[in-house]
Amino acid sequence: MRLITMIATVSVLALATACGSESDAPAEMPAEQPADTQQEAALEVDVLDCGTIGVSDLDAFSTAGDYAGQTDTFTDSCFLVKHPDGTLLWDLGLPGVLTIAGPQTQQIFTVSLAQTLTQQLAERGMSPDDVDYVSVSHSHFDHIGQADQVSGSTWLVSQAELDAMFGDGVDVAPEQQALFSLFEPMEQQVFDGELDVFGDGSVVIFETPGHTPGHTSLQLMMPESGPVLLTGDLYHRAESRELKRVPRFNSDEDMTLASMDEFEARAEELGAKVIIQHEPADIEPLEGKIR
Repeated sequence: MRLITMIATVSVLALATACGSESDAPAEMPAEQPADTQQEAALEVDVLDCGTIGVSDLDAFSTAGDYAGQTDTFTDSCFLVKHPDGTLLWDLGLPGVLTIAGPQTQQIFTVSLAQTLTQQLAERGMSPDDVDYVSVSHSHFDHIGQADQVSGSTWLVSQAELDAMFGDGVDVAPEQQALFSLFEPMEQQVFDGELDVFGDGSVVIFETPGHTPGHTSLQLMMPESGPVLLTGDLYHRAESRELKRVPRFNSDEDMTLASMDEFEARAEELGAKVIIQHEPADIEPLEGKIR
């Protein structure tokens, strides 16, 4: 589902009011670490508030038809992953100009944003130049809205999602193109299947396609809580995970269901804590940190 009118307006404003900064040179990918160091990195992960999404009718979020007439409020979360060898920003939230424009409503969605990523980094004594890597779970507007603020970072992207955004013959609406263009200044690190970001097993991006062709999820090995999996939009709500509900606007329902099975097998094998990024019941108890 896309907020066509809202995105078109926000995209133009975002391009005109970009508040990020570019680093002089993108960081290089670190060398692969020896096997005996795997999963030992002392990660710190901050949970950033990248917006709020009110949904007036959840019917679009289940092909089974059982959500019709229900309402909900989604969090829109980003994650600042600090590793001894660099910093990764996972997902980029709603467009930063919403902090100026205020809440916007289109069709079933009302979206709002209190602070930009740049503002939240500043509160942590950081700037966009301190973000070495950016990766988005997928290319929907509520996950790519502030790419302009971290344009000096290296973009870690699955080949399938890159092709869905910029491939030959792909029909992309003008308002989407405006948001996609914010990624063009970034150096790219393209992968298939999964990517061990720092070479030690502590931060792994892995493909979970179906919501979009190259949708990905994130695996973290935390020093206190152990394995944690961030879902991206594989699931939007706790009920969607329990009932294996697929949104009507996914690119491929069968592929989504297969990705759900593979995700759950990984979670079980690892004994991982699962965090649904749009689910307030998963995000609020974290109190701004994954430990």
